[in-house]
Amino acid sequence: MNSSRSTAASSLDPAVAARLKRGADGLVPAIAQQYDTGEVLMMGWMDDEALHRTLTTGRCTYWSRSRQEYWVKGDTSGHFQYVKSVALDCDADTVLVKVDQVGAACHTGDRTCFDADVLATEDHRGQ
Repeated sequence: MNSSRSTAASSLDPAVAARLKRGADGLVPAIAQQYDTGEVLMMGWMDDEALHRTLTTGRCTYWSRSRQEYWVKGDTSGHFQYVKSVALDCDADTVLVKVDQVGAACHTGDRTCFDADVLATEDHRGQ
């Protein structure tokens, strides 16, 4: 996938598209966060069209780099992400999607993608 594909075929608001700083592959990281607890759930990738779909459907849409296709969180797993808000970071190179997560966010079945491999905690840094 190249960046011209991401922008040319999208219905994303041109003002938003002009602000996005995409990687060479035309993608931006999208962090999904539980809207009411602040829990970080997962990270996926979005191009302009995935962001447009997320903004207009109320369901998180991501771009699968391995399958080279769009996927809507929950369509196959039943673990939906209902969009509460979408924001860009200060550099416009990362999207934060606050969601109401139904079921597990991680493909492994864990609540979040960050539960299983904690590298450090406040009490045990560098040990």
